[in-house]
Amino acid sequence: MTVIPQRLDTREFRRVFGHFCTGVTIITTAAPEGPAGFACQAFAPLSLDPPLVLFCPQAGSRTWQRIQETGLFCVNVLAEHHDELSRAFGGNRSDKFDGVAWSPSPLGVPILHGALTWAECRVEAVHPGGDHAIVVGRVLTLGECRDGGPLLFFKGGYRAAAPPAPAAGTEVVDTLLAWPRHDDWI
Repeated sequence: MTVIPQRLDTREFRRVFGHFCTGVTIITTAAPEGPAGFACQAFAPLSLDPPLVLFCPQAGSRTWQRIQETGLFCVNVLAEHHDELSRAFGGNRSDKFDGVAWSPSPLGVPILHGALTWAECRVEAVHPGGDHAIVVGRVLTLGECRDGGPLLFFKGGYRAAAPPAPAAGTEVVDTLLAWPRHDDWI
C-alpha cells in the first residue's frame, strides 16, 4: 500500500524544527563588487579526511551567487553577543558590512572581527536541496579559537549556552572532532 503524504504546512515545519538548536554563522565572500555575506544556521562540519564543511543558502540568494562566482567563502562562527550582527547579515541591507570590522583571510575573504573562529573554504560541490542549495566546501585555512560562548538559535530566537558546571569533565561530545572512531560520529 502506497501512502501519499499530505502537503506539510511550512509554518508547522518551521515550528517543529525550531526545537532543534543550531549555532549561528556568517558566510562571507569577497566579490568584485565588494564583500558579501549572510547569516546562516544551516552549517555543519562534514568530513575530517578530506576536511569538508557544508552550508545551505537559499537558491536565489545574491550572496550565494557571489560565492558561486568567486568559488571561495569563509565561515565565521558567531559569539553569544553577536545577535545584532546576525540580524544585520540576515536582513536585506544593501551594505551589510557598513560599520563591521573585518580582515581579509589568506585568500582575501572577509573574517569578521570577534568571531569565535573561522574557516576559509573553496566550493567543492553543489547539490540541489529544494528551495536551497547544499554547498560542500573544502577547508583551506582554519582560524584560531577564541574564548567565549557561541550564539545559538532555538525556537525562533537567539540564545547563549549555559556555562558548564565547575566540576563537569570532558564529555564525548566535547571531543567530537577528535573522536578516533569516525563511524560513531561525523
